[in-house]
Amino acid sequence: MHDKPYILIMAGGIGSRFWPYSRRKRPKQFLDILGTGRTLLQMTFDRFADIAEPEQFVVITYRKYLPLVKEQLPELKDHQILTEPMRKNTASCIAYATYRIHSLDPEATIIVTPADHLILQERKFTRTLSKAVEEAQEGKLITLGIQPNRPETGYGYIQYIEKPGALAFRVKTFTEKPNSKLAKTFLESGDFVWNSGMFVWQAKSLIHAFEKHMPDMAEVFEEGKGIYGTDKEAEFVSRAYTQLKNISIDYGVMEKSNHVYVILGDFGWSDLGSWNSLYDLREKDENNNVVDANAILYDTENSYIKVDSGKLVVVQGLDNYLVNETDNVLLICKLDAEKKFREFVSNAKKKGEDFI
Repeated sequence: MHDKPYILIMAGGIGSRFWPYSRRKRPKQFLDILGTGRTLLQMTFDRFADIAEPEQFVVITYRKYLPLVKEQLPELKDHQILTEPMRKNTASCIAYATYRIHSLDPEATIIVTPADHLILQERKFTRTLSKAVEEAQEGKLITLGIQPNRPETGYGYIQYIEKPGALAFRVKTFTEKPNSKLAKTFLESGDFVWNSGMFVWQAKSLIHAFEKHMPDMAEVFEEGKGIYGTDKEAEFVSRAYTQLKNISIDYGVMEKSNHVYVILGDFGWSDLGSWNSLYDLREKDENNNVVDANAILYDTENSYIKVDSGKLVVVQGLDNYLVNETDNVLLICKLDAEKKFREFVSNAKKKGEDFI
């Protein structure tokens, strides 16, 4: 049993909106995207190192990425890395990890975080988490909301009911990726925040929510009692995943439960979801370009040039463009064309698996 929370790091995504730099064999969470000498996964681990004991970290990832997790986080023992046989979205991976942690520690409190986010003000982040852990002891399902500073259409939004003096506010609605007009309305209203995708709850509280709102999934993982932590676990999980729906924790539980609360955060958060979001964070030249290449630019502004090879890159006449060459793929597109990346990757796959 532990007084400190468990840290559940979700590290199984593909990172397709960072293609071709992020590939299926090594997605963005395993890359040093920010040039710090640490990958996003390692930075996430570092961020929580003072909050939890080393043995309280759990990473859940796609099974093909197990060697990458072990390579990048040698601090973890094998039983701290859970692998999914197939991707079934966040409800499944969170349920699997929660039922497993609960079987070992029924009183566990869990902080859930993606592996690929950026937090610039970590002290403020830690203080916010302390409040969330405190509120979670009352059976609340806590999500961290980020004060919006622009009408972003790529994030989910949370509407909350403000209560003076409260640490956590009851959630009224969730809205996933609104159009620009609706996003502007949300920003102006003042009672909407961005959904960070980070959560805090007691394991038993979330299990109760699964039993009520996703009973089919609860039943599947309930059958694992007595199996978690044994040599039969992998076989059980492979069988269990064939029975699960592909659904997010937001749709499956958070939008249905009456016990969901949001704690507001302002700690320099970015989900690093796309080239455009990374561009916003990087240092720019006098023409508002991010240049990570041996490049000569003419009449070019508001663009991101990243070429890893030793080639000289000469660019003329671009505005709001991304130029990226990684390995065997050269990509030139609008910097804000992140909605096209699924199509890019899908069509690249038709040219050969080596391109994705």
